[in-house]
Formats: sequence, structure tokens, C-alpha cells
Amino acid sequence: MCKKQTIRVYQEDVLQKSCVAVVTACRPAGEQWEVSLDRTVFFPEGGGQLSDTGTIGTAVVSHVREQEGEVWHLCNRPLEPGTTVEAALDWQVRLDHMQQHTGEHILSHALWSLWGANNVGFHMGDRIVTIDMDRELTDEEIAQAEQLANQCIWEDRPVRVYEIPHTQLSSLHSRKSNEKLKGMLRIVEVEGGDICTCCGTHVPHTGMVGIIKVLRQERNRGGSRIEFLCGRWALEDLEEKTRAIYAAGALLSVKPGEVPEAVRRMKENQTQLSARLKAQAARLSAYRCRELLEAAGAAEEKGGRVVCAAEEDCSPQEAKSLLQQLTAGKRTTAVVLYPNGERINYLIGKSKDAPGSCKFIAQLAGGLLSGKGGGSDLFAQGSGPFCKDWQERAESLRTAVVNYCRQQEG
Repeated sequence: MCKKQTIRVYQEDVLQKSCVAVVTACRPAGEQWEVSLDRTVFFPEGGGQLSDTGTIGTAVVSHVREQEGEVWHLCNRPLEPGTTVEAALDWQVRLDHMQQHTGEHILSHALWSLWGANNVGFHMGDRIVTIDMDRELTDEEIAQAEQLANQCIWEDRPVRVYEIPHTQLSSLHSRKSNEKLKGMLRIVEVEGGDICTCCGTHVPHTGMVGIIKVLRQERNRGGSRIEFLCGRWALEDLEEKTRAIYAAGALLSVKPGEVPEAVRRMKENQTQLSARLKAQAARLSAYRCRELLEAAGAAEEKGGRVVCAAEEDCSPQEAKSLLQQLTAGKRTTAVVLYPNGERINYLIGKSKDAPGSCKFIAQLAGGLLSGKGGGSDLFAQGSGPFCKDWQERAESLRTAVVNYCRQQEG
């Protein structure tokens, strides 16, 4: 016996928010349950459109899908087959989805009628809607299409949904034609505008879409991917961005429309200041290097010259640069220590002709600073937990390194 398919109330009346139905089946689905009804107001996900959500009796419906003509509702609790329940939509979710989907038809038609661009992909996500067009479009072309699409909304045109045999599809001035479709086809037609096969839910008049706002576009497989929002989603997105631009204007002491130019000037100033700071830091590092080398004594002494620099204000990049400068001369072993958050970092390097191994010195540093690290004969590094007396420990490390290097030369 053939299983009876679910009656889809939304196909007859898209504005109906609830219906009384009978539970026909209930089965486990992981930690949730899938429930089927003899009739439903819930649209199952498909054709690029998200599913409806809502409640069935006391059960919360989080997702709806179709399988072999039957509509399955994913619920947070089981429902007894044979019981009569009320299936009720989360109406705001339904309206949001209808606004996006009808808006997608209107915008796609505008791009097609103005520029001959075909929609080859549609995706609706959580607060994000995209269409993929089969040719690249300029920002100006998209702006003109957006204007035409919104004109269609403001004229509040009727949106009709009806079925025709596939043999009659060629008689319509349809935006999309799929010869593989057979049987009765569901058509969505905007009066004086878009005609397209579609299984989704749509508002009965274009005015209910509210507004279409294109957010951005990018190249995609030889065409354009256009990101946009409609209705409430578009309004809330514009509200968020308006607050942000006004807040930025207040911080920069300029009008909202002047924010981009103010940011550009600020970025230029930052680049100039960064270059000057980098140059000053390089000069300071060179001076610090000479100071440390002079204090360390002569490189010709037994064990060579040993430098241990405990730098209170130093970035990782500055520490590395200082180490490279210190070890650029002959017979020099250097350790650079600096605080980094809750850690004390240390870098160890030496000239090729200096005695000893940096890897062994890292072990000495680890013992004095409770740190971990490693490396090679020419370079090593590590870190330990921050301690208030880290500079005193650095001096003890210098003494240990001096003794070690002298021992290496007998």
C-alpha cells in the first residue's frame, strides 16, 4: 500500500500560521525525534531556502525536511502517533525567509532583464543571502539592477503561484528553463516581472519584501557572486552599520560621510609614524648594542665576550634584532631576556668562532628561570614563568655562561 504524502497547507495559503494535524509517525533522530503529520504548515528546506521552525503541540521544531513526499519535522521530544496536535509556525522566521526568497527572484530578474545575466546559484543562510551570476557584473550594473528591483517592490505588485504542465512552460517568458523538469510545474510569477519555476514560499505582494540591499560582490568562477539582504534582515544590517559609522565619525570628529577619508588620512599618518618609530628603534638598538658590547669586555679574553641583556621593554622582533647585532662580531656569545606577558623569554646566540653551544646554555637558562626550550649550537631559545627577580637571575645566568665558555677553551 502506498504511503499517503503529507498535505502541504503552505502551498494553498502561505499566510496561514498554524493548522490542526494528526501525528502519523515518530522516530528517533539522534538525541531528537522526527515527526510526520498528515498535514503541515511547515516548509521543508529545499531549493536554496531554509526550513520553517515553530512548534507541534509541546514539541519545538528546529528543522524540517522532505523525504519521498513526506515531510519530517525535527522535534526536541517525541509525539504519539494518532494524536491530534496544533502545528504552529514561528511566523517571523517564515516571513524573513519569504522576504529573502521573493527578493532573490526580483533581483535576479532585474539582472537578467537589464544585463542578460543568469542566476546559476542561490543560497540562503543565517542572515546571509547570495546569488551566483554566470557573467561578471560591474558595481554600476548591480546598482542599476538594485534600483529596478526596489522599484518593483514599491509598486507592490501581486505575486502569483500556480501550476502548469511542463509542456506549457515554453509559452511563458520564463527567466529559467529546465528541460529535465516533467509533469506539473510550480510557477512563481511577479506581475509584469519575474516568471520562474520554484518550490519555495513567497509573499503574496512584492511590497511585503520591504527593501532589497546589495552588500557586496566578488568574482566567482567567471561570474559574480552577489551578497544581499531583504526586508527585516536588511533593515537590521543597515541599523548596525549606521550605528557603527556614526560612532566612528564621533571618534574621528567628522561627519558620517567623511569617515572613509578621515580613516585614509589616519592610516597615512600611522604609516609615516610607524616608519619613523622603526628608524628610531633601529638607532636605539644600535646604541644599546654598542653599550652592551663595551660593558662585556674584550672578545680576545679567554672564553670570548659574553653579553647578557635583560631588556624590560622589548618586543620579540626587537629582541631578535638585538641578538643578531650582538653576535655579528667575533668571539661573542649573547643572551637576550625580556618579559612577554606572563613569561620571561630568552634568546641565545653566538658567533661561529665563539666557544660552547647555545643548546647547552639554554639548559643553564632553563635551570635558573624554571624554563623550557632548546635549539642548536648557534642559536637556542626558551621561556619560563614570570618572576619578580628575573633580572637578578639574568645576572646569575651571565656568570654561569662566562664560566662555561672559559671551560670550553680549557
